[in-house]
Amino acid sequence: MLKKENILLVDDDIDILELLQRHLKSMDYHTYKAVSVKEALYILKDTEIDLLVTDINMPEIDGLELVKYVAEHYPNMPKLVVTGFPSVEDASSVIKHGATDYLTKPFTKMELDGAVKKALASKEAKDTFKTSPVKPMATNGYADMIGNSEAFQKVTEIIDRVRDNRATVLVRGESGTGKELVARAIHYSGKFARAPFIAVNCGAIPENLLEAELFGYTKGAFTGANENRNGFFQAAHKGTIFLDEIGNATLPVQNRLLRVLQEKEVTKIGSQKPEKLDVRVIAATNSDLEELIQKKTFREDLYYRLSVVTVDVPPLRERSSDIPLLVDKFMQKYGIEYKDRFVRIADDALDVLERYSWPGNIRELENVVQRAVIMCDGKITLEHLPDELKYKIDFPTKGFKTLQEKEKEYIEEVLHSTQGNKTKAAEILGINRKTLREKLK
Repeated sequence: MLKKENILLVDDDIDILELLQRHLKSMDYHTYKAVSVKEALYILKDTEIDLLVTDINMPEIDGLELVKYVAEHYPNMPKLVVTGFPSVEDASSVIKHGATDYLTKPFTKMELDGAVKKALASKEAKDTFKTSPVKPMATNGYADMIGNSEAFQKVTEIIDRVRDNRATVLVRGESGTGKELVARAIHYSGKFARAPFIAVNCGAIPENLLEAELFGYTKGAFTGANENRNGFFQAAHKGTIFLDEIGNATLPVQNRLLRVLQEKEVTKIGSQKPEKLDVRVIAATNSDLEELIQKKTFREDLYYRLSVVTVDVPPLRERSSDIPLLVDKFMQKYGIEYKDRFVRIADDALDVLERYSWPGNIRELENVVQRAVIMCDGKITLEHLPDELKYKIDFPTKGFKTLQEKEKEYIEEVLHSTQGNKTKAAEILGINRKTLREKLK
């Protein structure tokens, strides 16, 4: 059975949208409707679209901006513009800005059919492609994870392996690298996606409350326990529990967690009756758990239970080729939120972002782009970037030797060439014997 093409219709006129949809459905196409560019973006993000059909004159963001954006970010997608401009000049302008073809209002059903078939048959169109910005990105369907780098793809390959099973996963990485995004991708892309996903920050809950919050308690178990209450583990039954900053968990919590992993059951505080549990555990840490084991603050047997599968999320400095994609994502997000328009970035400003080392990783990059979008008037330039970022670009130092190291090598080379004759070596070096003796010491 042939695949029906998905066509996205964008027009602020509801009557026109209904007319277009009715005509195209009768031609056996699937259609999606959007009354604004903003709504169209959400559909593009989550849906495979084969053809864009858009009006030009719309409030807030006009259709021409949408055409430009789609031409830049989804270059293989044909774009049919429905325009009220009858002149050749205006039609040429629409084509110049990225439209595949245009259709002048008013039009007949036959004219629409011909224009759609022509657009879908254009040499730019492909039979099937996902709406992945710029070029096929290694997102593997993980909407909030973006990247093309080899380091990023290694992460997504592991996600593909574990998403459909209950294996315990340990996600390691620096603060701000997106460890929770990895956990969510594992859960929501797999066959347990409809089950609960419970995220718990073990570092944000006071030590004396963490055990009760995780495993639940019975009435009267401690002062203030006025009722029986389930914990996060019971809430995650049949789904996934994500334990962030697991290195901050106290030893009593670790003891209970180990039992949950070993016995597949949980016992509330104050109860002697264990409850069977079917839950996947994903833990995350930016701490060195091996070091904590040496300090006797983290159980070694728990570490091995948690790290059945390990995902090492790379810092942003090790995947700098992904920075343009991330910047584009954040510009789209905050441009629409704050400006009701698309925001662009100057080449020299993007160059600075690519060369910075980002100690705060993706979280820091997002904050910088968010601020720049607020401060700019549609285009981010150098003046919209923080001074401390512009003047702290890290240049590569790997492979370079110090001046002292180079001097030592040169002196040894000269001495070797003079067969150890210090007087001759000093002459070649342009220094006296006393200075040479001091350097040799």
